[in-house]
Amino acid sequence: MLRLLPLLLLFSSTLRACSGDGAGAGTQVQLFIQCFTNAVHAPNLLALPNTASFNSVLLSTFQNQRSLLSPDAAKPSVIVSASRESHVQATVSCARAANLDIRTRSGGHDYEGMSYTAARSVTGGNAPFITLDISALRSISFDAALTTAWVQAGATVGELYYAIGKKSAALAFPAGICPTIGLGGHFSGGGIGTLTRKFGLSADNILDARIVDAQGRLLDRKAMGEDLFWAIRGAGSAGFGIAVAFKIRLVSIPPVVTTFNVVRTLRQNATGLVARWEEIAHEFDTNLFVRVIAQASKESDGTGTIQITFNSFYLGRREELLAVALRSFPELGLTAADCTERSWLESTLFFNGDAGKPTETFLDRKPASNSSFKGKSDFVKVPIGGGGLEKIWRFMMEAAIEEPMVLILEPFGGKMSEIGEDAIAFPHRKGNLYNIQYFMRWFETEEAAIQKHLEWMRKLYAFMAPYVSGEPRAAYYNYKDIDLGRNAEGKGTSFSSARVWGEKYFKGNFKRLAAVKSKADPGNFFWNEQSVPPQ
Repeated sequence: MLRLLPLLLLFSSTLRACSGDGAGAGTQVQLFIQCFTNAVHAPNLLALPNTASFNSVLLSTFQNQRSLLSPDAAKPSVIVSASRESHVQATVSCARAANLDIRTRSGGHDYEGMSYTAARSVTGGNAPFITLDISALRSISFDAALTTAWVQAGATVGELYYAIGKKSAALAFPAGICPTIGLGGHFSGGGIGTLTRKFGLSADNILDARIVDAQGRLLDRKAMGEDLFWAIRGAGSAGFGIAVAFKIRLVSIPPVVTTFNVVRTLRQNATGLVARWEEIAHEFDTNLFVRVIAQASKESDGTGTIQITFNSFYLGRREELLAVALRSFPELGLTAADCTERSWLESTLFFNGDAGKPTETFLDRKPASNSSFKGKSDFVKVPIGGGGLEKIWRFMMEAAIEEPMVLILEPFGGKMSEIGEDAIAFPHRKGNLYNIQYFMRWFETEEAAIQKHLEWMRKLYAFMAPYVSGEPRAAYYNYKDIDLGRNAEGKGTSFSSARVWGEKYFKGNFKRLAAVKSKADPGNFFWNEQSVPPQ
């Protein structure tokens, strides 16, 4: 465990004494700047709204335009670009002394923008806060035996995949599909991907971590204790501290994998194929991953339809895959021509829609597009069936032109059914056939257009209620959805009121999470609109 420098302790205690509850916003910010610059001696790490670098730093990992376009969105009063873990410690200690909230950003993919903006309705108008950008904390180091690695939380999924692939074609790590996602939020919130059925979540394969707590201490697993280590694997770390690094377990895979896309429309029995997939995908060979992507489209004659893509890969060669597919899902009609053999690293490019591009593409951290998006999620425990699917398709086709909606169905089963609901904070295990992600991206910037898209998404979500889990209607924390509920203004949210949204993400684990929060951060310093409150 690393402790704060005596100089920083001196400054933070002095500022805490003079800040008080009555300090104005400007005073709070100045107190923070004084504390931080005296402790770190690197004023270039700070960006203020009146400095030339502020907008470029704010937008450097800006993934969701909606977060800043909202009239309810407040921008940070200070952005700290940490380049050392000690900078994170200094930020926490000085922010606490100056009575400032912190939002932590690694990749900027938070679905509601909570890592770099705040809702004015929650902050009380213009309450100042700090955005701590840890994207420069991105080192990746492997042990000599290539069985584990330490990865800093500011690295991206793509950077991790690239580093592993360059070490060995027979190694991998179970994480997500989008390469620009930061590991800090992705790992701590769960981490679903193509290897989930085989090896579990990213969070299931975390062996140790380093986190900065509310006192500014840098703690490893032993120092933080098993309860806090349990919480930051599946419930996000932002409400408990700031995760700066993870020790992960690497997994062994064949040096050659096989990918395929099979596309079908309604005229090609897409509904029947999805209905069959619902019944069997969770029982597939764990080497086989087949997800379903559904979106409104048109037939060759212009007739509206739903296009279904079976987006898939197999841990092994083409001949093995064809035999498994014929045995497990003959209705799909998979052929050798549909299949391409690749390395695992190349397959991750395929899933991101970048097949054929050089693997160095993973090192590009720039946001893919200047657009807005909204996501929601569900878990399905009983097959929806052909009749229900047809109703869903009709709902999607009614607004196909104006609402660019995509449904992504990610299969569970396999390793996910073997791990208990309370093994880590992520609870969605045995009994879940698949997860649904509802995702919509748009480029309009007008508030009326944004609200129209959001309302249609909410209508679809309401329409889906009879077909998905209930009591509670479960949701995946990494597909964060503020519509599920939010904490009250200030830091006085009660455990009972937070259950409205908390049990949807964490089910029965929410009570234990609140107990962990009470010990790790009883003053609720690490607070946001959907952080777990103390019990």
